[in-house]
Amino acid sequence: AVDQEWSYMDFLEHLLHEEKLARHQRKQAMYTRMAAFPAVKTFEEYDFTFATGAPQKQLQSLRSLSFIERNENIVLLGPSGVGKTHLAIAMGYEAVRAGIKVRFTTAADLLLQLSTAQRQGRYKTTLQRGVMAPRLLIIDETGYLPFSQEEAKLFFQVIAKRYEKSAMILTSNLPFGQWDQTFAGDAALTSAMLDRI
Repeated sequence: AVDQEWSYMDFLEHLLHEEKLARHQRKQAMYTRMAAFPAVKTFEEYDFTFATGAPQKQLQSLRSLSFIERNENIVLLGPSGVGKTHLAIAMGYEAVRAGIKVRFTTAADLLLQLSTAQRQGRYKTTLQRGVMAPRLLIIDETGYLPFSQEEAKLFFQVIAKRYEKSAMILTSNLPFGQWDQTFAGDAALTSAMLDRI
């Protein structure tokens, strides 16, 4: 401060600014760890030539995160290798940078966690902390593996509990018309779930 010839007020203002910046960086690092991304991905790193089904402008508009404020869901469908997971993580990382709590999981991992918690009598706690607490829940690989009837019901409960309360991003390599095959062949449950997505 003496070398810079700062007044006490300037020095104090500088210290407060540095403290605020350090707190923001620590919070962002903590939210990134809590999100459990398999790797950090950004929009800048995404090759938009893969996204043939959606205009680049539409995909870039998701970067505004307004869908989170409106408690809307995003579903990214397409074959393997087009970058659905990359885009989902990029949106999640943008949310983390904006100070929003995010959680990334695969559908299989989520159902394993919920079914284990149910068997151990911790279902409500796990549902509240792991599913309802994050403002944005990203569920990757929906439909990649078929669900049992019980798993399909658990997945439906996740969708129903978050419906119009918090945002989600789901990725799948299956078109909606084939989702009932994944959800134990239960067309009624699948239809009710898709209505909430």
